[in-house]
Amino acid sequence: MARAGLTTERLVRAGAELADEIGFDQVTASELARRFDVKVASLYSHVKSSGDLRTRIALLALEELADRAAEALAGRAGKDALAAFANAYRDYAREHPGRYAAAQLRLDPSTAAASAGARHAQMTRAILRGYDLAGPDETHAVRLLGSVFSGYIGLESAGGFSHSAPASQETWTWIVDHLDSMLRSLSAP
Repeated sequence: MARAGLTTERLVRAGAELADEIGFDQVTASELARRFDVKVASLYSHVKSSGDLRTRIALLALEELADRAAEALAGRAGKDALAAFANAYRDYAREHPGRYAAAQLRLDPSTAAASAGARHAQMTRAILRGYDLAGPDETHAVRLLGSVFSGYIGLESAGGFSHSAPASQETWTWIVDHLDSMLRSLSAP
């Protein structure tokens, strides 16, 4: 019998909060059980394992991030859309570092296909439609944007830019400006 008050959703949300506090890599069913002052076995009627918990946190993070990005993109196009999308990711990572790390979790193909991950790709492609990229250039650009944003956010969150000038925000703006210029230069004739 499941312990009163424990639900899958409540456990996943608590796991996401825990990830933001202690880091996604440190989230386990044991650690979560300690937070609820229950035995680990009490969680297993809601989540199958620590791996299942981590996957569910990743799915939550992907959904939250997709919702935030979609809201930021509403009514925008071109460079404004690119900057809003980039800033939505960066802001989410700053506010929810553990959840952002969870969103990077490698999912099995069927779970990934059913996740909000597909929405992220669709939004990126929607932004790129404003640049009128042809053929494989669009796929290359999707991968480029994901790599640049993820890489920069990862380095920034690790403190990689805190020791030198100019300020990280200045570089971020420079990157978005130059990505826009590059994408415009690739536009189909």
